[in-house]
Amino acid sequence: MAEKIDLGLGKAYDALFSSQEQRDDEKREKIIDIPLTELHTFKNHPFRVEVNDELREMARSILDHGVVTPAIARPRPEGGYELLSGHRRKAACQLAGLEILPTVVRELDDDAATIVMVDSNQQRENLLPSEKAFAYQMKYEAMKRQGKRTDLTSPQLAAKSRTDDALAFEAVMSGDTVRRYIRLTYLLPELLKMVDEGRIAMTPAVELSYLPKKLQEELLDTCEMLDCTPSLSQAVEMKKLAQAGKLKAEDVVTIMSRLKANQQDKLTFRKDTFAAYFPKGYTAKQMEESIINMLKERKRQLDRRRDEAR
Repeated sequence: MAEKIDLGLGKAYDALFSSQEQRDDEKREKIIDIPLTELHTFKNHPFRVEVNDELREMARSILDHGVVTPAIARPRPEGGYELLSGHRRKAACQLAGLEILPTVVRELDDDAATIVMVDSNQQRENLLPSEKAFAYQMKYEAMKRQGKRTDLTSPQLAAKSRTDDALAFEAVMSGDTVRRYIRLTYLLPELLKMVDEGRIAMTPAVELSYLPKKLQEELLDTCEMLDCTPSLSQAVEMKKLAQAGKLKAEDVVTIMSRLKANQQDKLTFRKDTFAAYFPKGYTAKQMEESIINMLKERKRQLDRRRDEAR
């Protein structure tokens, strides 16, 4: 029987497989306690973190029960970590006087990190239109770069397989809704703030987003001067003129100077209030015309008497 020669392969294989296990273990997600000073805000993070009653309540809950859901972050080349999810939890920990935040660390490229950041935050309640607008815009661009779809086209084209429709499917809303939110990113910050405050409704805001920046500035100045905001009909009119290359600064003032229907005082009467003073069968319209004619005649008589008395 031939003598078995030990070539040391067993140790080599052990070392090889041990090294692979170590590499696999390094790739597994782990929850680690990271100092708050090492957690940095995601670049261009569109979601606001405000110190309000809700954040204070979160801080009290963290003191009582700890951080129930860990944050998500990725390593930064320059050191520390970039937060993808957990900006409010970090702020609450700071309010609570804590120094660390349990965090899941993931190795992600910029586009994958952007998508995780948006997906982790877009389910929050009470998001402002501006927050949704920039979040969807960031995710939309990331998905495009990932090659999910590259046809950046207008909302009027077919929606089949478009990136914004894929985004909408994930966000459980229509593609048109996503496109309308993304259009808000074309507004001046001051106009977008008026949308957040509810002073400009979503639909006219989308129409206004098609105006060139200089005309948006003119609109903003006009709104401040006249203490008004554009209605849908006014926004549509300005958009049509702008797209035809015919909208000028003076046109913005003229259009915005018109009273909106809900700004005009109305005087209404019930038909049965005047029915006894008109022939049977008179319609409300006939009564209105007769009353106006009588008032006109009365005014003429008063004017005549005033002239005679001079």
